Amino acid sequence: MVDSVHMLLKRWQNLETKEVELFEEFTAISSEVISRTAFGSSYIEGRDIFQMLGELAIIVSRNLFKLRLPGISKIWKTSDEIKSNQLEKAIRDVVLGIIDKREKKLNAGEIDDYGNDFLGSLLKAYHDPDESKRITINDLVDECKTFYLAGQETTNSILTWTFFLLAIHKDWQEEARKEVEMIINETLRLYPPVINVIRKVERQVTLGNLLLPPDIILHIPILKIHQDPRIWGDDVHLFKPERFSEGIAKATNNNAAAFLPFGLGPRSCVGLYFAMNEAKITIAMILQRYSFTLSPDYIHLPTQILAMRPHHGVKVILHPL
Repeated sequence: MVDSVHMLLKRWQNLETKEVELFEEFTAISSEVISRTAFGSSYIEGRDIFQMLGELAIIVSRNLFKLRLPGISKIWKTSDEIKSNQLEKAIRDVVLGIIDKREKKLNAGEIDDYGNDFLGSLLKAYHDPDESKRITINDLVDECKTFYLAGQETTNSILTWTFFLLAIHKDWQEEARKEVEMIINETLRLYPPVINVIRKVERQVTLGNLLLPPDIILHIPILKIHQDPRIWGDDVHLFKPERFSEGIAKATNNNAAAFLPFGLGPRSCVGLYFAMNEAKITIAMILQRYSFTLSPDYIHLPTQILAMRPHHGVKVILHPL
């Protein structure tokens, strides 16, 4: 993570103009970090995966609430369905190529085992001598795709919106050099990467005064909960990182379950600490070198394409310290 941020800072140091578009910059760095830490490769090697997953995310987002008659896809496919199938196959081929490369290194004696990164752990599970613990090749490929997409999208969202808010509230840039955690939490409250999640009820359960039957779908509106004045107070729409100065429970009127940017409980995001560590490292290293202000060309239009992103990007003007 540190090496990847050093590469970013070196590139910024050589810029003729000090105006940068952060969403694009953080897309590159978060992709680089995922490639290096989880798959032992470089961003260039995984670039095709990120590009295709990005295209697939756009297709999924624009079809999320479209309904089609059951079985109609077997008779007639839309252009989006055809394209998504092509992307799915192409992504699988690239991931299988990365897996094959790792296995060939082991067989050739270039490495002693599959490695201690994410890919190595998956390969060990794929080859587990205990068949009951073994995962399938489809499991392996799907886990890789999920980590590539979720790991990149969430971290990029956190970084982009944190720097956007710090560019507006310049006084907090100095505070961030001392304590970055509560600033990230406040960013996640105002701009959570995922604005809602869906859960299926497996068996009858009582939730407050409600009796929920099995097989119904629950929609959990994270963004709505994060901006509910009954939980956060009348200043709910203001950027106030100090609300987290005494922890999440105090910030939410002793209702810590109301803060769920990465979900909650046993189904919370497995990449939570990965994303938070990357965000802290990146923010700390950039703030050691620069202060920044929002570009006058900035147009505010948050858009949900799997994760919340700025439709027109976030341009800032860098001021070397």
